[in-house]
Amino acid sequence: MPLVNMRDMLYHAYENNYAVGAFDLVSLDFLEAVIDAAESCRSAVILSVAEPHFAHYDFELLLPAIEAAAKRASIPVAIQLDHGSSFDSVVKAINLGCNGVMLDASNQDLMDNINKTQEVVEMAHRCGVAVVGELGYVAGKVGEGAEQHPGEPAFTIPSEAKAYVERTGVDFLAVSIGTVQGRIDGRVKLDYTRLKQLNQAVNIPLVIHGGSGLNEDQFHKLTLNGVAKIDYYTALSDAAAKAMRKGCKESSKGSFTDLKKDVKEAICTEVKRCLHQWGSAGRAAEVLERCDPWLTVEHLIVHNVNSYSIESIRQVMLEGKIILSKIPGVRSVFTGEAIQDKSKYNFCWLVQFTHQDALDNFHQHKNFGDFLKNKLNSNVSDLINLDFRESA
Repeated sequence: MPLVNMRDMLYHAYENNYAVGAFDLVSLDFLEAVIDAAESCRSAVILSVAEPHFAHYDFELLLPAIEAAAKRASIPVAIQLDHGSSFDSVVKAINLGCNGVMLDASNQDLMDNINKTQEVVEMAHRCGVAVVGELGYVAGKVGEGAEQHPGEPAFTIPSEAKAYVERTGVDFLAVSIGTVQGRIDGRVKLDYTRLKQLNQAVNIPLVIHGGSGLNEDQFHKLTLNGVAKIDYYTALSDAAAKAMRKGCKESSKGSFTDLKKDVKEAICTEVKRCLHQWGSAGRAAEVLERCDPWLTVEHLIVHNVNSYSIESIRQVMLEGKIILSKIPGVRSVFTGEAIQDKSKYNFCWLVQFTHQDALDNFHQHKNFGDFLKNKLNSNVSDLINLDFRESA
């Protein structure tokens, strides 16, 4: 059960001068390749889903597969939403299983970025979820990166970063020091002096977007100056595309599976190279020892009814399912009726949460309190509440 707290994972990297890879996934081939590489290298890894990629796959269908892969892995894994566009999309990602999130308001002015990020941090922390903030703007120059991140870059200013971190309470800070989203046209010059100043100013793990195309020496200097997470996609995409083009050339009439047969191996090779280069390879055991496991919890309610007819209580349960499912940190809401005619309790609710903090938030949430007061408590009898945590 090595799905772990992302905050613990990245602080271990920060304190030991290496970086964990957060690899953006766009298919099961990417997912399997990243997990296989991390297992082979005995490295912690972050499985990342970037909102700009949601046009290419169904987020709600891919997340269960990512969570299943994380839970059966033997190395420490976290799941993050990258470049979330709104408060609502971050809530949705948390409720679907992400235990790290990022709201990307980096293209807005400082105060708007602070206010929007602060709102996300307050909500996410009540669910136990770590938050990446971004200050400064990392633009793209070539291809997909330029399309998704247009415009000119804006480097992160240390004094603003300090104020931003203090005001928002983010767990990690993504910074702009010269990297480029997507493909790099030539060699990129990084501002290490600025990075050192940022690390001293905020004293929390730093994050780099636009890691594709950097060399080993550049990565080494990043990790020595506070970078604990590197978000990575373009080089994986290029490796996969190259493998498919090779397949097309070798078998012009091949099937879809023929053409993509080398894709996973190509992605896996590139991920392995990164994990060794960034210093996370071989550290799985010590990271697991440091990290709290990420365990879901469940709230069980069983009860009978007083004066309600069966149809009336069914309507209440339907309304409750809709209301409670929208509370941040709620993974799912099951409502049911007893199968046995002479059951001691005739109705049940089973609410699953991302984390124990989300359960605590649920009990205090206004929507839950209002529902209990106005819809449920006065019409039920023999009510029992029980909380359970998943076995590690």
